[in-house]
Amino acid sequence: MTSADVLSDRGDSGHYGAVNNPWLALRTGADPRERIGQNGRARDAFLAAGAAGAIQEQVRPVVADSWRRSAAAHLDPDAAPPVELGDGELEEDRAAHPLRHTLPLFRELLGSIAEDGDHLMAICDAHGRLLWVEGHPTVLRQAEAMNFVAGARWDETHAGTNAPGTAVAVDHPVQIFATEHFSRGAQPWTCSAAPIHDPHTGLLLGAIDVTGGNHLANPHSLALVQATARAAEAHLATITARATGFTSLGRDEAMLSVHGRSLRLGRRHSELLVLLLLHPEGRAGDQLGLDLYGDELLNPVTLRAELSRLRRILGGSLLGSRPYRLKEVVVADFQIVLDKLAAGDVAGALHAYRGPLLPSSDAPGIVRLRRLIEGQLRAGVRATRDPALLEAWTGSAWGAEDLWMWEALAAALPPGSPRLALALERVERLAADYAPSDATWLQRRRN
Repeated sequence: MTSADVLSDRGDSGHYGAVNNPWLALRTGADPRERIGQNGRARDAFLAAGAAGAIQEQVRPVVADSWRRSAAAHLDPDAAPPVELGDGELEEDRAAHPLRHTLPLFRELLGSIAEDGDHLMAICDAHGRLLWVEGHPTVLRQAEAMNFVAGARWDETHAGTNAPGTAVAVDHPVQIFATEHFSRGAQPWTCSAAPIHDPHTGLLLGAIDVTGGNHLANPHSLALVQATARAAEAHLATITARATGFTSLGRDEAMLSVHGRSLRLGRRHSELLVLLLLHPEGRAGDQLGLDLYGDELLNPVTLRAELSRLRRILGGSLLGSRPYRLKEVVVADFQIVLDKLAAGDVAGALHAYRGPLLPSSDAPGIVRLRRLIEGQLRAGVRATRDPALLEAWTGSAWGAEDLWMWEALAAALPPGSPRLALALERVERLAADYAPSDATWLQRRRN
């Protein structure tokens, strides 16, 4: 898409809609300093009048509507957005999010912008939480002053009018310029963002954003992020057909299908590949060591030796270093389960689940991920109250002794169902083994 394509968007009427794209910050020939002053006066007057106050001057409709939503959320315009995700939670959200597959593409298309010392590249989820923020260290430090950091919540409710938050709110590419920002701390910046959708379901996945100085208020930056979003959607649409396959659920040694070969990996190499898949942005050696060995890592040479052997097995085209990362797209069975759960497809996630991740592994990073996957899937299946899904879980090798899920199945089956007696019998036996106090619940259910 070119800047001319963006300028051809004439969906709105009024001063900005008849000739100029209403999603762009500046109309053709506008004086940026004059617009900063106009928007600033209008915003101050709106805040002084309260949420029901009229918005004066020539404020764009998309900005005026966003100010109203921000005010309705009782947002303090002088407060910084909250950082909601700690390091562990951030890693889990990144690992579960489909946009992790598009990171290499984003870096290829926007990497030069993010490293030029003037801009940042950010990726948020559908809730406006920043999952990745990349750029020159100087600009990253400047952005920290307004909490524009990975893990922070930049939806309109928590951060007011801003490009990534407004893009996911209105599901449209948008540019936000200087004093159009609702929150005062963000007003030195200008940003362009475009939403990204799951190409198969149409669900909103998040947005790609470029943030920098006021020189970004031009058609080219908005066209660039919109083209990048479309490229990401196309990449996600074809990823399954092109990707290397990795199977690690329900087996102690993973299988890797790559370049026409099927490889059975040893336990340690299976763990390493899972950990690298979990962090597509790359992982330093000491971080990998902690995930693999915990505090018992005796010598970094041990890890480097394992990685060297893994590189010889995989070939140099797949495993990169500094940081350690996978250089090709790899579709992993555990990621498919997490993706389907993130999209709300519990039945699809259960169908893709073949058992616990590397069940015999005691590597700390694997244990955490195994519990995360099983816990999310188990809770998702129970929440459906669907007898068919609950029976699939309790009928599996890993769910056969799961009292919590047998109780859910017994509660979901209608009275008189021939399967109810079996479910109640299993509840009674498991309750006697694990929780004798559950006899009262069982008696109520039978009555």
